[in-house]
Amino acid sequence: MTENYTALYDEHKKLGASFTDFGGWQMPLKYSSELAEHHAVRKSAGLFDLSHMGEVWVTGPDAAAFLDYALVGKLSAIAEGKAKYSLICEEDGGIIDDLIVYRRPSEVEGAGKFLVVPNAGNAKTVAAELAERAAGFDVTVQDASAETSLIAVQGPKAESILLRLVPADSHELVTGLKYYAAVEVPFAFDGGASDGGTRPLLLARTGYTGEDGFEIFVSNDDAPALWQAILAVAEEGELTPAGLASRDSLRLEAGMPLYGNELSRDGDPFAAGLGAVVSLAKESDFVGRAALEAKKAEGAGTTTGRRLVGLKGLGRRAGRSHYPVLKDGTVVGEVTSGQPSPTLGYPIALAYVDVEQAELGTALDVDLRGKPEPFEVIALPFYKRQK
Repeated sequence: MTENYTALYDEHKKLGASFTDFGGWQMPLKYSSELAEHHAVRKSAGLFDLSHMGEVWVTGPDAAAFLDYALVGKLSAIAEGKAKYSLICEEDGGIIDDLIVYRRPSEVEGAGKFLVVPNAGNAKTVAAELAERAAGFDVTVQDASAETSLIAVQGPKAESILLRLVPADSHELVTGLKYYAAVEVPFAFDGGASDGGTRPLLLARTGYTGEDGFEIFVSNDDAPALWQAILAVAEEGELTPAGLASRDSLRLEAGMPLYGNELSRDGDPFAAGLGAVVSLAKESDFVGRAALEAKKAEGAGTTTGRRLVGLKGLGRRAGRSHYPVLKDGTVVGEVTSGQPSPTLGYPIALAYVDVEQAELGTALDVDLRGKPEPFEVIALPFYKRQK
Protein backbone atom coordinates (compact mmCIF):
# COMPACT_ATOMS: atom_id res chain seq x y z
CA MET A 1 0.00 0.00 0.00
CA THR A 2 1.25 3.48 -0.84
CA GLU A 3 2.45 5.40 2.19
CA ASN A 4 1.32 9.00 2.51
CA TYR A 5 2.73 11.45 5.02
CA THR A 6 0.90 14.42 6.46
CA ALA A 7 2.49 17.87 6.62
CA LEU A 8 2.95 17.23 10.36
CA TYR A 9 4.93 13.99 10.04
CA ASP A 10 8.19 15.62 11.13
CA GLU A 11 6.45 17.20 14.12
CA HIS A 12 5.30 13.76 15.23
CA LYS A 13 8.81 12.35 14.83
CA LYS A 14 10.20 15.14 17.03
CA LEU A 15 7.69 14.17 19.72
CA GLY A 16 8.75 10.52 19.58
CA ALA A 17 5.56 9.15 18.07
CA SER A 18 5.07 5.50 17.20
CA PHE A 19 3.54 5.26 13.72
CA THR A 20 1.00 2.99 12.11
CA ASP A 21 -0.54 2.67 8.67
CA PHE A 22 -4.10 3.97 8.53
CA GLY A 23 -5.90 4.23 5.21
CA GLY A 24 -2.54 4.37 3.43
CA TRP A 25 -1.22 7.12 5.70
CA GLN A 26 1.63 6.95 8.21
CA MET A 27 -0.09 8.30 11.31
CA PRO A 28 0.96 8.61 14.97
CA LEU A 29 -0.44 5.67 16.93
CA LYS A 30 0.71 7.09 20.25
CA TYR A 31 3.46 9.32 21.60
CA SER A 32 4.09 7.69 24.96
CA SER A 33 1.08 6.14 26.69
CA GLU A 34 -2.25 5.73 24.90
CA LEU A 35 -3.98 5.60 28.30
CA ALA A 36 -2.39 8.90 29.34
CA GLU A 37 -3.44 10.46 26.03
CA HIS A 38 -7.00 9.16 26.48
CA HIS A 39 -7.29 10.53 30.02
CA ALA A 40 -5.78 13.85 28.94
CA VAL A 41 -8.62 14.39 26.46
CA ARG A 42 -11.23 13.56 29.09
CA LYS A 43 -9.66 15.76 31.78
CA SER A 44 -7.88 18.60 29.96
CA ALA A 45 -7.15 18.53 26.20
CA GLY A 46 -5.55 16.49 23.45
CA LEU A 47 -3.99 17.62 20.18
CA PHE A 48 -4.65 15.45 17.10
CA ASP A 49 -3.41 15.41 13.52
CA LEU A 50 -6.40 14.55 11.31
CA SER A 51 -4.77 15.56 8.04
CA HIS A 52 -5.41 12.12 6.57
CA MET A 53 -9.09 13.04 6.31
CA GLY A 54 -10.43 14.30 2.99
CA GLU A 55 -11.71 17.76 2.03
CA VAL A 56 -13.93 18.05 -1.03
CA TRP A 57 -15.46 21.39 -2.03
CA VAL A 58 -18.80 21.40 -3.84
CA THR A 59 -19.74 24.78 -5.31
CA GLY A 60 -22.16 26.20 -7.87
CA PRO A 61 -25.82 27.13 -8.43
CA ASP A 62 -26.95 23.49 -8.05
CA ALA A 63 -24.68 22.62 -5.11
CA ALA A 64 -27.48 22.10 -2.57
CA ALA A 65 -29.70 20.15 -4.95
CA PHE A 66 -26.74 18.05 -6.05
CA LEU A 67 -25.82 17.04 -2.49
CA ASP A 68 -29.46 16.16 -1.82
CA TYR A 69 -29.13 13.73 -4.73
CA ALA A 70 -25.63 12.44 -3.98
CA LEU A 71 -26.08 11.88 -0.22
CA VAL A 72 -28.90 10.37 1.83
CA GLY A 73 -29.64 13.46 3.94
CA LYS A 74 -31.31 16.75 3.12
CA LEU A 75 -28.19 18.86 2.84
CA SER A 76 -30.09 21.78 1.30
CA ALA A 77 -31.60 22.33 4.75
CA ILE A 78 -28.24 23.19 6.31
CA ALA A 79 -28.00 26.86 7.25
CA GLU A 80 -24.84 28.78 6.35
CA GLY A 81 -22.21 28.24 9.01
CA LYS A 82 -23.72 24.93 10.16
CA ALA A 83 -22.75 21.31 9.54
CA LYS A 84 -24.56 18.00 9.16
CA TYR A 85 -23.56 14.37 9.51
CA SER A 86 -24.51 12.29 6.48
CA LEU A 87 -23.82 9.17 4.44
CA ILE A 88 -22.98 8.46 0.84
CA CYS A 89 -24.54 5.17 -0.24
CA GLU A 90 -24.54 2.88 -3.23
CA GLU A 91 -27.65 2.16 -5.28
CA ASP A 92 -28.23 -0.96 -3.18
CA GLY A 93 -28.10 1.07 0.05
CA GLY A 94 -24.62 -0.07 1.08
CA ILE A 95 -22.61 2.60 2.87
CA ILE A 96 -19.65 3.97 0.91
CA ASP A 97 -18.70 6.35 3.72
CA ASP A 98 -19.99 8.49 6.55
CA LEU A 99 -19.00 12.14 6.41
CA ILE A 100 -19.61 15.67 7.64
CA VAL A 101 -20.88 18.41 5.33
CA TYR A 102 -20.28 22.09 6.18
CA ARG A 103 -22.25 24.85 4.44
CA ARG A 104 -20.12 27.92 3.88
CA PRO A 105 -21.03 31.43 2.68
CA SER A 106 -20.59 31.65 -1.08
CA GLU A 107 -18.63 34.44 -2.74
CA VAL A 108 -20.90 34.12 -5.79
CA GLU A 109 -24.49 35.30 -5.53
CA GLY A 110 -26.98 32.52 -6.16
CA ALA A 111 -24.38 29.76 -5.74
CA GLY A 112 -23.95 27.28 -2.94
CA LYS A 113 -20.70 26.34 -1.25
CA PHE A 114 -20.19 23.17 0.79
CA LEU A 115 -17.22 21.37 2.29
CA VAL A 116 -17.54 17.58 2.40
CA VAL A 117 -15.18 15.76 4.78
CA PRO A 118 -14.89 12.00 4.16
CA ASN A 119 -12.78 9.48 6.03
CA ALA A 120 -9.13 8.92 5.22
CA GLY A 121 -9.30 5.60 3.42
CA ASN A 122 -12.39 6.67 1.47
CA ALA A 123 -11.41 10.22 0.52
CA LYS A 124 -10.45 9.48 -3.08
CA THR A 125 -13.41 7.17 -3.53
CA VAL A 126 -15.87 9.76 -2.23
CA ALA A 127 -14.36 12.52 -4.38
CA ALA A 128 -14.64 10.29 -7.45
CA GLU A 129 -18.22 9.30 -6.60
CA LEU A 130 -19.24 12.93 -6.16
CA ALA A 131 -17.61 13.90 -9.45
CA GLU A 132 -19.43 11.09 -11.25
CA ARG A 133 -22.78 11.91 -9.66
CA ALA A 134 -22.38 15.60 -10.57
CA ALA A 135 -23.31 14.89 -14.20
CA GLY A 136 -26.31 17.04 -15.12
CA PHE A 137 -25.83 19.47 -12.21
CA ASP A 138 -24.31 22.95 -12.44
CA VAL A 139 -21.66 22.27 -9.80
CA THR A 140 -17.90 22.05 -9.44
CA VAL A 141 -16.40 19.25 -7.34
CA GLN A 142 -12.87 20.06 -6.17
CA ASP A 143 -10.82 17.60 -4.15
CA ALA A 144 -8.62 19.77 -1.91
CA SER A 145 -7.43 16.92 0.30
CA ALA A 146 -3.84 16.95 -0.94
CA GLU A 147 -3.22 20.57 0.07
CA THR A 148 -5.29 20.71 3.27
CA SER A 149 -4.34 19.75 6.82
CA LEU A 150 -6.72 19.26 9.72
CA ILE A 151 -5.74 19.78 13.36
CA ALA A 152 -8.05 19.00 16.27
CA VAL A 153 -7.99 20.19 19.87
CA GLN A 154 -10.37 18.11 21.97
CA GLY A 155 -11.24 18.23 25.65
CA PRO A 156 -12.62 20.49 28.41
CA LYS A 157 -9.76 23.00 28.04
CA ALA A 158 -9.81 23.13 24.24
CA GLU A 159 -11.62 26.46 24.03
CA SER A 160 -9.43 28.27 26.55
CA ILE A 161 -6.25 27.05 24.83
CA LEU A 162 -7.32 28.16 21.34
CA LEU A 163 -8.47 31.57 22.59
CA ARG A 164 -4.82 32.40 23.33
CA LEU A 165 -4.13 32.36 19.58
CA VAL A 166 -7.15 34.50 18.68
CA PRO A 167 -7.26 38.32 19.00
CA ALA A 168 -9.44 39.48 21.89
CA ASP A 169 -11.92 41.21 19.59
CA SER A 170 -12.59 37.87 17.88
CA HIS A 171 -13.00 35.71 20.99
CA GLU A 172 -16.78 35.66 20.63
CA LEU A 173 -16.40 33.87 17.30
CA VAL A 174 -14.96 30.95 19.26
CA THR A 175 -16.97 31.11 22.49
CA GLY A 176 -20.23 31.60 20.61
CA LEU A 177 -19.64 28.78 18.15
CA LYS A 178 -22.24 26.03 18.56
CA TYR A 179 -21.75 22.28 18.14
CA TYR A 180 -21.71 21.23 14.48
CA ALA A 181 -21.04 24.76 13.29
CA ALA A 182 -18.02 26.41 11.68
CA VAL A 183 -16.70 29.94 11.23
CA GLU A 184 -13.60 31.67 9.91
CA VAL A 185 -11.49 32.87 12.82
CA PRO A 186 -8.28 34.97 12.70
CA PHE A 187 -5.41 33.02 14.26
CA ALA A 188 -2.07 34.55 15.21
CA PHE A 189 0.81 32.09 14.92
CA ASP A 190 4.39 32.28 13.72
CA GLY A 191 4.46 31.62 10.00
CA GLY A 192 0.73 32.16 9.70
CA ALA A 193 1.24 35.62 8.27
CA SER A 194 4.49 37.13 7.10
CA ASP A 195 3.66 40.53 8.60
CA GLY A 196 3.14 39.09 12.08
CA GLY A 197 -0.62 39.54 11.80
CA THR A 198 -3.33 36.92 11.68
CA ARG A 199 -4.47 34.32 9.21
CA PRO A 200 -8.19 33.44 8.87
CA LEU A 201 -8.75 29.71 9.30
CA LEU A 202 -11.92 27.65 9.22
CA LEU A 203 -12.72 26.54 12.77
CA ALA A 204 -15.37 23.87 13.37
CA ARG A 205 -16.85 22.80 16.69
CA THR A 206 -16.88 19.14 15.82
CA GLY A 207 -14.98 16.07 16.94
CA TYR A 208 -14.81 12.33 17.39
CA THR A 209 -14.04 12.00 21.09
CA GLY A 210 -17.26 12.69 22.98
CA GLU A 211 -15.73 15.87 24.43
CA ASP A 212 -16.11 19.51 23.53
CA GLY A 213 -13.53 20.44 20.97
CA PHE A 214 -12.56 21.97 17.67
CA GLU A 215 -11.17 21.03 14.28
CA ILE A 216 -9.10 23.55 12.32
CA PHE A 217 -8.67 23.46 8.54
CA VAL A 218 -5.31 24.87 7.51
CA SER A 219 -3.05 24.73 4.47
CA ASN A 220 -0.23 22.20 4.52
CA ASP A 221 2.31 25.04 4.43
CA ASP A 222 0.93 26.59 7.63
CA ALA A 223 0.11 23.37 9.50
CA PRO A 224 3.48 22.87 11.28
CA ALA A 225 3.52 26.47 12.54
CA LEU A 226 -0.05 26.19 13.83
CA TRP A 227 0.70 22.86 15.53
CA GLN A 228 3.75 24.34 17.25
CA ALA A 229 1.85 27.47 18.28
CA ILE A 230 -0.96 25.48 19.90
CA LEU A 231 1.56 23.46 21.90
CA ALA A 232 3.45 26.63 22.85
CA VAL A 233 0.46 28.49 24.31
CA ALA A 234 -0.67 25.56 26.44
CA GLU A 235 0.43 25.49 30.05
CA GLU A 236 2.40 22.53 31.37
CA GLY A 237 0.24 19.43 31.57
CA GLU A 238 -2.70 21.17 29.92
CA LEU A 239 -2.40 19.78 26.38
CA THR A 240 -1.19 16.35 25.29
CA PRO A 241 -0.44 15.27 21.70
CA ALA A 242 -2.65 12.24 21.08
CA GLY A 243 -2.54 9.48 18.48
CA LEU A 244 -4.93 7.10 16.78
CA ALA A 245 -4.98 4.59 19.65
CA SER A 246 -6.53 7.05 22.08
CA ARG A 247 -8.75 8.46 19.34
CA ASP A 248 -10.20 4.98 18.88
CA SER A 249 -10.84 4.36 22.58
CA LEU A 250 -12.37 7.83 22.94
CA ARG A 251 -14.76 7.42 20.00
CA LEU A 252 -15.75 3.94 21.21
CA GLU A 253 -16.69 5.29 24.64
CA ALA A 254 -18.74 7.95 22.83
CA GLY A 255 -20.51 5.22 20.82
CA MET A 256 -19.38 6.66 17.50
CA PRO A 257 -19.12 4.29 14.51
CA LEU A 258 -15.88 3.75 12.63
CA TYR A 259 -15.99 3.05 8.91
CA GLY A 260 -14.61 -0.41 8.26
CA ASN A 261 -15.80 -1.61 11.66
CA GLU A 262 -19.42 -0.55 12.24
CA LEU A 263 -20.06 0.83 8.75
CA SER A 264 -19.40 -0.81 5.38
CA ARG A 265 -20.75 -1.40 1.90
CA ASP A 266 -22.29 -4.63 3.18
CA GLY A 267 -24.28 -2.84 5.87
CA ASP A 268 -27.11 -0.34 5.80
CA PRO A 269 -28.00 2.81 7.78
CA PHE A 270 -30.98 1.25 9.58
CA ALA A 271 -29.04 -1.67 11.01
CA ALA A 272 -26.32 0.79 12.11
CA GLY A 273 -28.85 2.90 14.01
CA LEU A 274 -28.47 5.73 11.52
CA GLY A 275 -31.97 5.65 10.07
CA ALA A 276 -32.55 9.24 11.17
CA VAL A 277 -29.72 10.32 8.87
CA VAL A 278 -31.65 9.04 5.84
CA SER A 279 -34.16 11.64 4.64
CA LEU A 280 -36.89 9.66 2.94
CA ALA A 281 -39.13 12.70 3.46
CA LYS A 282 -37.22 14.84 0.98
CA GLU A 283 -39.05 15.12 -2.33
CA SER A 284 -36.05 14.68 -4.58
CA ASP A 285 -34.57 11.35 -5.58
CA PHE A 286 -31.17 10.33 -4.25
CA VAL A 287 -28.72 7.54 -4.91
CA GLY A 288 -29.87 4.46 -3.00
CA ARG A 289 -33.35 5.77 -2.24
CA ALA A 290 -35.34 2.84 -3.66
CA ALA A 291 -33.18 0.27 -1.88
CA LEU A 292 -33.29 2.13 1.43
CA GLU A 293 -37.07 2.58 1.22
CA ALA A 294 -37.38 -1.16 0.71
CA LYS A 295 -35.05 -1.93 3.61
CA LYS A 296 -37.04 0.32 5.92
CA ALA A 297 -40.31 -1.26 4.79
CA GLU A 298 -38.85 -4.70 5.50
CA GLY A 299 -37.99 -3.58 9.03
CA ALA A 300 -34.21 -3.63 8.64
CA GLY A 301 -32.59 -3.05 12.02
CA THR A 302 -35.93 -2.98 13.82
CA THR A 303 -37.82 -6.25 13.23
CA THR A 304 -35.52 -8.09 10.84
CA GLY A 305 -31.80 -8.69 10.49
CA ARG A 306 -29.25 -7.39 12.97
CA ARG A 307 -28.87 -4.13 14.85
CA LEU A 308 -25.83 -2.32 16.21
CA VAL A 309 -25.86 -2.28 20.02
CA GLY A 310 -23.64 -1.37 22.92
CA LEU A 311 -22.34 -4.14 25.17
CA LYS A 312 -21.08 -3.75 28.74
CA GLY A 313 -18.73 -6.43 30.01
CA LEU A 314 -19.70 -7.92 33.35
CA GLY A 315 -16.27 -9.45 33.79
CA ARG A 316 -12.76 -8.14 33.20
CA ARG A 317 -11.98 -9.50 29.72
CA ALA A 318 -12.79 -7.44 26.64
CA GLY A 319 -14.33 -8.53 23.37
CA ARG A 320 -12.53 -7.60 20.19
CA SER A 321 -13.49 -7.04 16.56
CA HIS A 322 -14.95 -10.16 14.87
CA TYR A 323 -15.46 -12.07 18.13
CA PRO A 324 -18.77 -13.99 18.04
CA VAL A 325 -21.66 -12.89 20.26
CA LEU A 326 -23.61 -15.78 21.81
CA LYS A 327 -27.02 -16.39 23.36
CA ASP A 328 -27.21 -19.69 25.23
CA GLY A 329 -24.26 -20.93 23.20
CA THR A 330 -25.73 -19.99 19.81
CA VAL A 331 -24.09 -17.31 17.65
CA VAL A 332 -26.43 -14.30 17.41
CA GLY A 333 -23.99 -11.58 16.39
CA GLU A 334 -20.45 -10.28 16.06
CA VAL A 335 -18.36 -7.64 17.82
CA THR A 336 -17.24 -4.79 15.56
CA SER A 337 -15.19 -2.78 18.11
CA GLY A 338 -14.26 -3.59 21.68
CA GLN A 339 -11.74 -2.91 24.43
CA PRO A 340 -11.53 -2.02 28.11
CA SER A 341 -12.90 1.48 28.73
CA PRO A 342 -10.20 3.67 30.33
CA THR A 343 -12.81 6.11 31.65
CA LEU A 344 -15.48 3.71 32.87
CA GLY A 345 -13.28 0.91 34.12
CA TYR A 346 -15.04 -2.03 32.46
CA PRO A 347 -15.00 -3.65 29.00
CA ILE A 348 -17.24 -2.15 26.32
CA ALA A 349 -18.04 -3.17 22.77
CA LEU A 350 -20.12 -2.33 19.74
CA ALA A 351 -21.68 -5.34 18.07
CA TYR A 352 -24.27 -6.32 15.50
CA VAL A 353 -26.75 -8.76 17.07
CA ASP A 354 -30.01 -10.30 15.92
CA VAL A 355 -32.80 -7.79 16.55
CA GLU A 356 -34.47 -10.29 18.90
CA GLN A 357 -31.44 -9.95 21.19
CA ALA A 358 -31.04 -6.17 20.90
CA GLU A 359 -33.28 -5.03 23.75
CA LEU A 360 -31.63 -3.13 26.60
CA GLY A 361 -30.73 -5.43 29.47
CA THR A 362 -30.40 -8.56 27.32
CA ALA A 363 -27.76 -10.90 28.71
CA LEU A 364 -25.32 -12.15 26.09
CA ASP A 365 -21.88 -13.73 25.96
CA VAL A 366 -18.89 -12.91 23.81
CA ASP A 367 -16.80 -15.86 22.73
CA LEU A 368 -13.29 -14.95 23.85
CA ARG A 369 -11.30 -17.61 22.02
CA GLY A 370 -13.45 -20.47 23.21
CA LYS A 371 -14.45 -19.09 26.59
CA PRO A 372 -17.80 -17.27 26.92
CA GLU A 373 -17.59 -13.95 28.78
CA PRO A 374 -20.79 -12.28 30.08
CA PHE A 375 -21.96 -8.99 28.57
CA GLU A 376 -25.17 -6.96 28.74
CA VAL A 377 -26.85 -4.78 26.12
CA ILE A 378 -26.85 -1.18 27.33
CA ALA A 379 -27.78 2.20 25.89
CA LEU A 380 -25.36 4.23 23.80
CA PRO A 381 -23.25 6.22 24.23
CA PHE A 382 -21.27 4.45 26.90
CA TYR A 383 -19.84 7.78 28.04
CA LYS A 384 -21.45 11.21 27.97
CA ARG A 385 -19.53 14.29 29.10
CA GLN A 386 -20.78 16.56 31.84
CA LYS A 387 -21.84 19.89 30.32
